[in-house]
Amino acid sequence: MPTPEADGVPGRRSRFPVVDPATGETFDGAPDQQPDELDDVVARARQAWGGWRADPAARTSALLGAADAVDAAGDDLARLLTREQGKPLAESYAEVARTAARLRYFAELAPRTRRIDDGRPVHSEIRWRSLGPVAAIVPWNFPLQLAAAKFAPALAAGNTMVLKPSPFTPLATRLLGSVLATALPEDVLTVVTGREPLGARLASHPGIRHVTFTGSVPTGRAVAGAAAASLARVTLELGGNDAAVLLDDVDVDGIADRLFWAAFRNCGQVCMAVKRVYVPARLHAGVVEALAQRAKAVTVGPGLDPGTRLGPVNNAPQLARVEQITERALADGARAASGGHRLDGPGYFFAPTVLTDVPPRSPVVTGEQFGPVLPVLPYGSLDEAVDAANGTGFGLGGSVWGTDLDRAEAVADRLECGTAWINHHAELSLHQPFAGVKDSGVGVAGGPWGLYGNLRPFVVHRPQEG
Repeated sequence: MPTPEADGVPGRRSRFPVVDPATGETFDGAPDQQPDELDDVVARARQAWGGWRADPAARTSALLGAADAVDAAGDDLARLLTREQGKPLAESYAEVARTAARLRYFAELAPRTRRIDDGRPVHSEIRWRSLGPVAAIVPWNFPLQLAAAKFAPALAAGNTMVLKPSPFTPLATRLLGSVLATALPEDVLTVVTGREPLGARLASHPGIRHVTFTGSVPTGRAVAGAAAASLARVTLELGGNDAAVLLDDVDVDGIADRLFWAAFRNCGQVCMAVKRVYVPARLHAGVVEALAQRAKAVTVGPGLDPGTRLGPVNNAPQLARVEQITERALADGARAASGGHRLDGPGYFFAPTVLTDVPPRSPVVTGEQFGPVLPVLPYGSLDEAVDAANGTGFGLGGSVWGTDLDRAEAVADRLECGTAWINHHAELSLHQPFAGVKDSGVGVAGGPWGLYGNLRPFVVHRPQEG
């Protein structure tokens, strides 16, 4: 197994602490690289680009080999991911598997040259060229999976990449960089770790031609502004406040488990988790009770414990935000049908919380709580529910739940979001596009759209022979 120190990342030996969220204690550290080191990193990425872009067959082979290497390192990657992120170990194994799956998917995906036939006596073709060095800045909730969602299409398109993980979860990404270095040419993928302003400098670096970022709306706006200085392309996935709309024919008992986990998976730290639920008034009490029962029964604990289903909130600042937004809702008149408080003991644990009687303009409804807190709100008419679902600045995903699938689909078609699900939520295929509207993002990831987002068109004209 390669070590993170073998990944070719330059840097001073100063380090910053990495905390285990299950204990709240530092358990390791990562190199605190400085912004002025990026000049050399980006220059080497640009030099590696020449050879990497030149041979598509070699790229395919290398990426498939990289996927195999990820599989082989799965145990080490998963355990380290749980240690620094907090999620249950089974979810970490699933994240590692999805990382390898993205590499395999994009390894086999190639852009298509297309002839333009417009009636003129000219042979015209649209071909595709890579962009150059790409920067990826990745958050702490799915550090490996979101990194792969960025580097797999970028590398498959012939670009090189500089990847910066969150300072809350740098270690598994550094290890992943070491693993990938056994299959990829030198400097094709470089992992850099450090605290701000490292990310800001990477986004604004003049040698970077595409910046892809996942995180908060304010930081996304700052990233876009930084990239604009060099007119670099940006792809931004900026979170969501996904609404689930339950129809009056919904089978509450039949959907309660799916709805609960759509909201609470990864301790609610999922951009496209269900973050608010709208329920017909006559069904509201039953839905609240069904969700609260599950919240009270679920096993919360350290991700390395075999029985754990929900781990801790990842970091102290986010835990403080979850506490604050919950306390604000309770002070405004909401009631906690379950949870509503931080759990006693070490670590960043918050009791799974289902809120009822929530004021519609409470920040837990209009904002993004990004934690194990779910408001359930009654509605009188379906138009009222759809208007409320669309009534925030977010537009990542949404879902409709009911027995009449045609009716549910008609309601889903009214949601202002990038993806709408019926009777499930936050399930994605590698083959489909993923994008948000409004404040939830710019650009498209996933499927062939993710590949083409890392390419630029190149048109060749020549006279027709004869």
